[in-house]
Amino acid sequence: MTTTPDLLSDPATDPFAVAEQAAAVIAERTGAERHDVALVLGSGWGQTADLVGETLATVDQAQVPGFHGAAVAGHSSVIRSVAIGDTGRRALVFGTRTHFYEGRGVRAVVHGVRTARAAGCSTIVLTNGCGGLNPAWGPGTPVLIRDHINLTAHSPIEGANFVDLTDVYTPRLRDIAREVDPDLDEGVYVQFRGPHYETPAEVQMAKVIGGDLVGMSTSLEAIAARQAGLDVLGISLVTNLAAGISDTPLSHAEVLEAGQAAAARCGRLLAEVVGRI
Repeated sequence: MTTTPDLLSDPATDPFAVAEQAAAVIAERTGAERHDVALVLGSGWGQTADLVGETLATVDQAQVPGFHGAAVAGHSSVIRSVAIGDTGRRALVFGTRTHFYEGRGVRAVVHGVRTARAAGCSTIVLTNGCGGLNPAWGPGTPVLIRDHINLTAHSPIEGANFVDLTDVYTPRLRDIAREVDPDLDEGVYVQFRGPHYETPAEVQMAKVIGGDLVGMSTSLEAIAARQAGLDVLGISLVTNLAAGISDTPLSHAEVLEAGQAAAARCGRLLAEVVGRI
Protein backbone atom coordinates (compact mmCIF):
# COMPACT_ATOMS: atom_id res chain seq x y z
CA MET A 1 0.00 0.00 0.00
CA THR A 2 1.28 3.44 -0.87
CA THR A 3 1.69 5.79 2.06
CA THR A 4 2.22 9.51 2.28
CA PRO A 5 5.68 10.85 3.16
CA ASP A 6 6.30 11.81 6.77
CA LEU A 7 5.66 15.50 6.13
CA LEU A 8 5.55 16.48 9.78
CA SER A 9 9.02 15.27 10.73
CA ASP A 10 10.81 18.17 9.02
CA PRO A 11 11.21 21.09 11.48
CA ALA A 12 11.00 23.50 8.54
CA THR A 13 7.54 22.24 7.58
CA ASP A 14 4.54 24.28 8.73
CA PRO A 15 2.24 21.74 10.45
CA PHE A 16 -0.79 23.95 9.89
CA ALA A 17 -0.06 24.02 6.15
CA VAL A 18 0.07 20.21 6.14
CA ALA A 19 -3.30 20.19 7.94
CA GLU A 20 -4.75 22.44 5.22
CA GLN A 21 -3.45 20.02 2.58
CA ALA A 22 -5.01 17.10 4.42
CA ALA A 23 -8.35 18.89 4.75
CA ALA A 24 -8.35 19.63 1.02
CA VAL A 25 -7.84 15.95 0.20
CA ILE A 26 -10.61 14.94 2.61
CA ALA A 27 -12.99 17.50 1.08
CA GLU A 28 -12.22 16.22 -2.42
CA ARG A 29 -12.67 12.54 -1.57
CA THR A 30 -15.77 12.93 0.60
CA GLY A 31 -17.50 15.52 -1.57
CA ALA A 32 -18.05 17.71 1.50
CA GLU A 33 -16.62 21.21 1.48
CA ARG A 34 -16.69 21.29 5.26
CA HIS A 35 -17.38 19.14 8.31
CA ASP A 36 -18.85 20.38 11.57
CA VAL A 37 -17.85 18.00 14.35
CA ALA A 38 -14.84 15.68 14.58
CA LEU A 39 -14.60 12.46 16.57
CA VAL A 40 -11.41 10.60 17.43
CA LEU A 41 -12.18 6.99 18.32
CA GLY A 42 -9.77 5.52 20.85
CA SER A 43 -9.23 1.96 22.05
CA GLY A 44 -12.55 0.26 22.69
CA TRP A 45 -14.59 2.85 20.78
CA GLY A 46 -14.29 1.51 17.21
CA GLN A 47 -17.71 -0.13 17.01
CA THR A 48 -19.50 3.04 18.10
CA ALA A 49 -18.90 4.77 14.74
CA ASP A 50 -21.73 2.80 13.13
CA LEU A 51 -24.21 4.22 15.63
CA VAL A 52 -23.27 7.87 15.13
CA GLY A 53 -24.96 8.15 11.73
CA GLU A 54 -24.89 7.08 8.10
CA THR A 55 -21.41 6.95 6.62
CA LEU A 56 -21.56 8.91 3.36
CA ALA A 57 -17.92 8.52 2.33
CA THR A 58 -14.68 6.95 3.54
CA VAL A 59 -11.03 7.84 3.04
CA ASP A 60 -7.96 5.69 3.68
CA GLN A 61 -6.08 8.00 6.00
CA ALA A 62 -2.71 6.62 4.87
CA GLN A 63 -3.44 8.39 1.57
CA VAL A 64 -3.98 11.77 3.26
CA PRO A 65 -1.03 14.15 3.79
CA GLY A 66 0.55 13.79 7.22
CA PHE A 67 -1.37 10.65 8.25
CA HIS A 68 -0.31 7.03 8.62
CA GLY A 69 -2.08 3.72 9.03
CA ALA A 70 -3.31 2.49 12.41
CA ALA A 71 -0.53 1.22 14.66
CA VAL A 72 -2.73 -0.35 17.35
CA ALA A 73 -4.92 -3.47 17.17
CA GLY A 74 -8.61 -2.60 17.28
CA HIS A 75 -8.16 0.75 15.54
CA SER A 76 -9.22 1.55 11.96
CA SER A 77 -7.22 3.49 9.37
CA VAL A 78 -10.43 4.78 7.78
CA ILE A 79 -11.64 8.38 8.03
CA ARG A 80 -15.43 8.55 7.73
CA SER A 81 -17.68 11.38 6.65
CA VAL A 82 -20.88 10.76 8.60
CA ALA A 83 -24.28 12.42 8.30
CA ILE A 84 -25.55 13.95 11.55
CA GLY A 85 -29.22 13.01 11.37
CA ASP A 86 -31.12 15.03 8.77
CA THR A 87 -29.51 18.33 9.75
CA GLY A 88 -27.28 18.54 6.68
CA ARG A 89 -24.25 18.67 8.98
CA ARG A 90 -21.41 16.17 8.86
CA ALA A 91 -19.11 14.54 11.37
CA LEU A 92 -15.52 13.70 10.52
CA VAL A 93 -14.71 10.42 12.28
CA PHE A 94 -11.11 9.31 12.72
CA GLY A 95 -10.88 5.56 13.35
CA THR A 96 -7.45 5.86 14.92
CA ARG A 97 -4.95 8.36 16.28
CA THR A 98 -1.17 8.66 16.30
CA HIS A 99 0.10 7.96 19.81
CA PHE A 100 3.09 9.75 21.28
CA TYR A 101 4.80 6.42 21.96
CA GLU A 102 4.97 5.69 18.22
CA GLY A 103 7.91 8.09 18.04
CA ARG A 104 6.62 10.25 15.19
CA GLY A 105 6.71 13.43 17.26
CA VAL A 106 4.05 15.65 18.79
CA ARG A 107 3.11 17.23 15.46
CA ALA A 108 1.96 13.85 14.19
CA VAL A 109 0.03 13.21 17.41
CA VAL A 110 -2.10 16.35 16.95
CA HIS A 111 -2.31 16.34 13.15
CA GLY A 112 -5.84 14.93 13.19
CA VAL A 113 -7.00 17.75 15.46
CA ARG A 114 -5.48 20.42 13.22
CA THR A 115 -6.90 18.74 10.13
CA ALA A 116 -10.36 18.73 11.71
CA ARG A 117 -10.11 22.47 12.31
CA ALA A 118 -8.90 23.06 8.75
CA ALA A 119 -11.86 20.98 7.52
CA GLY A 120 -14.26 23.41 9.20
CA CYS A 121 -15.00 21.65 12.49
CA SER A 122 -15.77 23.82 15.51
CA THR A 123 -16.02 20.94 18.00
CA ILE A 124 -14.00 17.79 18.58
CA VAL A 125 -14.86 14.74 20.66
CA LEU A 126 -11.79 12.88 21.95
CA THR A 127 -12.35 9.34 23.20
CA ASN A 128 -9.96 6.79 24.68
CA GLY A 129 -9.70 3.54 26.53
CA CYS A 130 -8.05 3.92 29.93
CA GLY A 131 -7.32 2.49 33.32
CA GLY A 132 -9.55 3.55 36.18
CA LEU A 133 -8.47 4.46 39.69
CA ASN A 134 -11.99 4.34 41.13
CA PRO A 135 -12.97 0.73 41.95
CA ALA A 136 -16.61 1.69 41.38
CA TRP A 137 -15.89 2.22 37.67
CA GLY A 138 -15.93 -1.30 36.32
CA PRO A 139 -14.76 -2.22 32.81
CA GLY A 140 -17.09 -0.68 30.23
CA THR A 141 -17.85 2.50 32.21
CA PRO A 142 -17.72 5.78 30.24
CA VAL A 143 -16.39 8.75 32.22
CA LEU A 144 -16.33 12.41 31.18
CA ILE A 145 -12.92 14.06 31.29
CA ARG A 146 -13.15 17.18 33.46
CA ASP A 147 -9.47 18.07 33.24
CA HIS A 148 -6.13 16.41 32.53
CA ILE A 149 -2.57 16.14 33.77
CA ASN A 150 -0.01 15.90 30.98
CA LEU A 151 2.97 13.78 32.09
CA THR A 152 4.55 13.49 28.63
CA ALA A 153 6.85 16.50 29.28
CA HIS A 154 5.87 17.79 25.83
CA SER A 155 3.44 20.28 24.30
CA PRO A 156 2.07 20.55 20.75
CA ILE A 157 2.39 24.34 20.94
CA GLU A 158 5.59 25.71 19.46
CA GLY A 159 7.00 29.13 20.25
CA ALA A 160 5.79 31.86 22.58
CA ASN A 161 2.10 31.08 22.14
CA PHE A 162 0.46 31.07 25.56
CA VAL A 163 -2.85 29.22 25.43
CA ASP A 164 -5.30 29.33 28.36
CA LEU A 165 -6.30 25.80 29.42
CA THR A 166 -8.60 26.77 32.28
CA ASP A 167 -11.60 25.16 30.54
CA VAL A 168 -9.77 22.89 28.12
CA TYR A 169 -12.72 20.46 28.23
CA THR A 170 -15.71 22.64 27.41
CA PRO A 171 -18.20 22.72 30.35
CA ARG A 172 -21.17 23.24 28.00
CA LEU A 173 -20.38 20.00 26.18
CA ARG A 174 -20.06 18.08 29.44
CA ASP A 175 -23.49 19.41 30.41
CA ILE A 176 -24.92 18.12 27.11
CA ALA A 177 -23.38 14.69 27.71
CA ARG A 178 -24.92 14.51 31.19
CA GLU A 179 -28.31 15.46 29.74
CA VAL A 180 -27.99 12.46 27.44
CA ASP A 181 -26.70 10.11 30.15
CA PRO A 182 -27.32 11.43 33.70
CA ASP A 183 -25.33 8.53 35.18
CA LEU A 184 -22.05 9.78 33.71
CA ASP A 185 -19.33 10.48 36.23
CA GLU A 186 -16.36 12.73 35.47
CA GLY A 187 -12.72 12.74 36.41
CA VAL A 188 -9.18 13.91 35.72
CA TYR A 189 -7.28 12.05 32.99
CA VAL A 190 -3.53 11.54 33.41
CA GLN A 191 -1.54 10.95 30.22
CA PHE A 192 1.62 8.88 30.52
CA ARG A 193 3.92 8.36 27.57
CA GLY A 194 3.49 4.57 27.20
CA PRO A 195 3.48 2.14 25.49
CA HIS A 196 4.13 0.16 28.69
CA TYR A 197 1.34 0.23 31.22
CA GLU A 198 1.84 2.23 34.39
CA THR A 199 3.40 0.62 37.45
CA PRO A 200 1.36 0.42 40.66
CA ALA A 201 3.60 3.13 42.14
CA GLU A 202 2.96 5.41 39.16
CA VAL A 203 -0.77 4.81 39.49
CA GLN A 204 -0.61 5.81 43.15
CA MET A 205 1.35 8.93 42.16
CA ALA A 206 -1.37 9.81 39.66
CA LYS A 207 -3.97 9.40 42.41
CA VAL A 208 -2.02 11.61 44.83
CA ILE A 209 -1.72 14.45 42.28
CA GLY A 210 -5.45 14.35 41.53
CA GLY A 211 -5.87 11.77 38.77
CA ASP A 212 -8.85 9.46 38.31
CA LEU A 213 -7.99 7.91 34.93
CA VAL A 214 -4.68 6.89 33.36
CA GLY A 215 -3.84 6.40 29.70
CA MET A 216 -1.54 7.17 26.79
CA SER A 217 -3.38 9.74 24.68
CA THR A 218 -5.80 12.68 24.58
CA SER A 219 -4.15 15.48 26.59
CA LEU A 220 -1.77 16.59 23.82
CA GLU A 221 -4.68 16.56 21.36
CA ALA A 222 -6.86 18.58 23.73
CA ILE A 223 -4.15 21.22 24.08
CA ALA A 224 -3.83 21.49 20.29
CA ALA A 225 -7.59 21.70 19.98
CA ARG A 226 -7.78 24.64 22.36
CA GLN A 227 -4.95 26.36 20.50
CA ALA A 228 -7.01 25.94 17.32
CA GLY A 229 -10.13 27.35 18.96
CA LEU A 230 -12.08 24.08 19.03
CA ASP A 231 -14.56 23.19 21.73
CA VAL A 232 -13.47 19.90 23.30
CA LEU A 233 -15.42 17.01 24.78
CA GLY A 234 -13.32 14.20 26.27
CA ILE A 235 -14.78 10.80 27.17
CA SER A 236 -12.80 7.90 28.57
CA LEU A 237 -13.97 4.30 28.52
CA VAL A 238 -12.67 2.53 31.61
CA THR A 239 -11.48 -0.77 30.17
CA ASN A 240 -9.73 -2.06 33.27
CA LEU A 241 -8.77 -1.04 36.78
CA ALA A 242 -5.29 0.48 36.77
CA ALA A 243 -2.25 -1.45 37.98
CA GLY A 244 -2.32 -1.99 41.72
CA ILE A 245 -6.02 -1.15 41.99
CA SER A 246 -6.84 -4.69 40.89
CA ASP A 247 -4.77 -7.87 41.08
CA THR A 248 -5.63 -8.75 37.46
CA PRO A 249 -2.72 -8.40 35.00
CA LEU A 250 -3.27 -5.75 32.30
CA SER A 251 -3.65 -6.65 28.61
CA HIS A 252 -4.75 -4.96 25.40
CA ALA A 253 -7.15 -7.84 24.75
CA GLU A 254 -9.01 -6.81 27.89
CA VAL A 255 -9.26 -3.28 26.52
CA LEU A 256 -10.88 -4.51 23.31
CA GLU A 257 -13.27 -6.83 25.15
CA ALA A 258 -14.48 -4.02 27.40
CA GLY A 259 -15.05 -1.85 24.33
CA GLN A 260 -17.15 -4.53 22.66
CA ALA A 261 -19.24 -4.96 25.79
CA ALA A 262 -19.87 -1.21 26.09
CA ALA A 263 -20.30 -0.46 22.36
CA ALA A 264 -24.07 0.01 22.46
CA ARG A 265 -24.09 2.43 25.40
CA CYS A 266 -21.10 4.40 24.11
CA GLY A 267 -22.47 4.51 20.57
CA ARG A 268 -25.82 5.88 21.69
CA LEU A 269 -24.05 8.39 23.92
CA LEU A 270 -21.87 9.69 21.08
CA ALA A 271 -24.73 9.75 18.58
CA GLU A 272 -27.02 11.76 20.85
CA VAL A 273 -24.30 14.13 22.03
CA VAL A 274 -23.16 14.86 18.47
CA GLY A 275 -26.76 15.41 17.43
CA ARG A 276 -27.24 18.03 20.18
CA ILE A 277 -23.97 19.92 19.72
